[in-house]
Amino acid sequence: MNIAKMMKQAQQMQSKMQDMQADLATQTVEESVGGGKVTVKANGAGEVLSIKIDPSIVDPEDVEFLEDLVLSGVRKAIDTGKALAADEMKKATDGMGLPPGMGF
Repeated sequence: MNIAKMMKQAQQMQSKMQDMQADLATQTVEESVGGGKVTVKANGAGEVLSIKIDPSIVDPEDVEFLEDLVLSGVRKAIDTGKALAADEMKKATDGMGLPPGMGF
C-alpha cells in the first residue's frame, strides 16, 4: 500500500468535495404537492429557498391541511436535494480507488 498515493487521492477527493459542495449550493430542485398548490424550492445543500402557496387552498377553517401540505412539500424538496447531493458525491468519488465501503 503506497501511503503517498493514498494521501494524494485523499487531497484530490477533498478538493472535489469542496467544489461539489459549492456547486450543490447553486443547484436548485423544485417539488410540488397538492396538485401543484404548494411548491417548495430547495438547493442541493439542503436549504429551503422558497415556498409558494396558491391562495385558493388557504382556508382559515382548515389550517391543518395547509400545514400538512407545506410539510410534505418541504420534505419532498429536501429528499430530492439529498438525492442530487448523493449523485454528485458518487460522481466525485468515482475512480478514486477507494476501498469497499468508503465510497458514497
